[in-house]
Amino acid sequence: MAGFVPDPELLRTLEKHQRGEITECQIYRRLAMSENDPAARSVLYRLAEEELEHYKIWKQFTGRDMAPSRTRIWLHCMVARVFGVTFAAKIMEAGERRAQAAYRGVTAQVPGTEQVLADEAVHERELVSLIDEERLRYVGAVVLGLNDALVEFTGMLAGLTFAIRNPPVIAVAALITGVAAALSMAASEYLSLRSERGPNKPLKAAAYTGVTYLFTVALLILPFLVLANPVMSLIVTLIAAVVIIFLFTFYIAVAKDLPFWQRFSEMAAISLGIAGVSFAIGLAIRVVLNVNL
Repeated sequence: MAGFVPDPELLRTLEKHQRGEITECQIYRRLAMSENDPAARSVLYRLAEEELEHYKIWKQFTGRDMAPSRTRIWLHCMVARVFGVTFAAKIMEAGERRAQAAYRGVTAQVPGTEQVLADEAVHERELVSLIDEERLRYVGAVVLGLNDALVEFTGMLAGLTFAIRNPPVIAVAALITGVAAALSMAASEYLSLRSERGPNKPLKAAAYTGVTYLFTVALLILPFLVLANPVMSLIVTLIAAVVIIFLFTFYIAVAKDLPFWQRFSEMAAISLGIAGVSFAIGLAIRVVLNVNL
């Protein structure tokens, strides 16, 4: 902009913001091109255009073009492909909030920044209702399968560890039980949705529940197939359970704007608490019945 000469430090800050805007513009465009829902695609394209306008504002002051960050573009597109566009958009939303804080540091020195800040604030509200993704519509079915598998099988494996103390036998018993339980949970979810007549398809919800349950069970019993020490297998299983809870809770917290630490601590406490009780029961059964396997 004519008459405006930023000092070297301010110029570097403006160039950083300018590159961030063109990078986010390209990310939104890539997400829009991969989105099948017309409404969501339209919002993503509009956000891309707004980011481009912000880029042009910063260019007036820097007087140069800036290339986008290919690494950030690739990373966000990969996140969207694996975890869904909603999750990727929420991560972008967190970046928008950080950008707002950064912009406030230059508003007194650079004219026109106020409009950029106003647009950034609108982004957050638009992104909240951005996409009606299938994976989030069926998240209740996934939570049902995950919670039940974690709570039931951390407890069961803890109990079997001291009741049997033979890792391959424990793994086989848990796998047989897990397959039966997964089918039972899927059937229950199917019948439940059939009776409710809600928006979700009962068969698809049942599949989400059953597959999630079975996949979680497979991860939990894997240490008993690999390690020879039953107690060490149980310790690795409990660590795996906490990691699964952490990752899934983080995903849900970001995608659905829910409190993370409260939900994580609650679910982890329930799973580990039941595992501890089952561990004690398994030890008691082994001593009382004098079982040696």
